[in-house]
Amino acid sequence: MENNTIVLTSEQRKELETFTKNGVHNAHLITRARVILSLDRSNKEEHLRINRICEHEQISRQTLNNIRKAFLSAPDIKTFLTRKKRETPPVPPKITGEVEAKIIATACTKAPDGYARWTVRLLADKVVELGYIDSISFNSVQNVLKKRNFILT
Repeated sequence: MENNTIVLTSEQRKELETFTKNGVHNAHLITRARVILSLDRSNKEEHLRINRICEHEQISRQTLNNIRKAFLSAPDIKTFLTRKKRETPPVPPKITGEVEAKIIATACTKAPDGYARWTVRLLADKVVELGYIDSISFNSVQNVLKKRNFILT
């Protein structure tokens, strides 16, 4: 037998079958469990070919190999069927409520000399110039104004 052959015990098989059929689980994790069940070689004279498993589960060969590798390296089934926690926290939003308020307050002021009204590009440049934020696109300014139903006139 090869190193990457999967032979499940009856308890492991039962746990995976229960996982795929009962409860509410992430579809990605259910697919992982079904792939391992399909790759299981215990008490089987015939087994599904890798291409057939990939086709049935609608995954690539590389994904199947990654799932197999993850299962073989996991200490137990519970660990294998648990999503990994993020190592880095999500990036906090650059535009906070305070920055939004300053953008709107700036839009309420008189337009710069030579302009009849504020444009989103002028506002973006002005809030950076005033130091409210280090950089911002005019699209982001437009999204802030739309979100607050603020119309430039």
